[in-house]
Amino acid sequence: MTDLDVQTLRDAYDNQLRPEIPDPVPAGVTVERDGPLVRIIGLDAGGFLTYRDLGGLTGEALDELISRQVRLFRERGQSVEWKLNEHDEPADLPDRLRAAGFVPEDRETVVVGPVAPLAAALPVVPEGVRLREVTAREDLERIAAMEEEVWQADRSHLVWGLAKEIDADPNSITVVVAEADETVVSAGWVRFPANTGFATLWGGSTLPQWRRKGIYRALVNYRARLAEQRGRTLMQVDCSEDSRPILQRLGLVPVTTTTPYVYTP
Repeated sequence: MTDLDVQTLRDAYDNQLRPEIPDPVPAGVTVERDGPLVRIIGLDAGGFLTYRDLGGLTGEALDELISRQVRLFRERGQSVEWKLNEHDEPADLPDRLRAAGFVPEDRETVVVGPVAPLAAALPVVPEGVRLREVTAREDLERIAAMEEEVWQADRSHLVWGLAKEIDADPNSITVVVAEADETVVSAGWVRFPANTGFATLWGGSTLPQWRRKGIYRALVNYRARLAEQRGRTLMQVDCSEDSRPILQRLGLVPVTTTTPYVYTP
């Protein structure tokens, strides 16, 4: 890929996917605007702050915008994530977030690429494993239990968060599990953001004993076919260092990085 290709893909990511606002907005979720910032509450365990860009805010005006979010979530007694992309301006934004009490978590790589080649590849699923689309709360609870085993952390928010999205519009998200007998060994979901050419991939956690068997790749290919059926031409993933090499081998291109900056009262 050339630099121009990367820039074109990043522009598509910026222009079509940012800010990341659920559409339709699920019941119990609020979307509020504060200048260039979009504040989403009720979709996850904490709040979420997203934007296309910050409209040129710098200095004291930017500090005041950040401080308003801290005050609001401190009063709510709730954590909040500011999603920072590597190419966001101004350059000192990470320093200003840290000064306000936000703490950076693990950085991920944003990869983007065409859907068609991924959809054309036949998934090779290990013997004894099947892929299945799910919507029932019981299955969402099984996904959360699998993720809790993988990450040794509470994942209960996945159950009600995914359920809210499915209830709001079952055509906007598809959840897929990989099962061996009655055990969920991996799971991922694909979102279809409204009025874009994109499908976005999420999840992908896999039980340790089931890794390196092609399950993650099979889930990617399966969801790519769903995306192609809906006329989506581009796929985007915020990926960890574990999945980045796999996705790059599948043809997705790194266009930027993203770091969650989290404020916890």
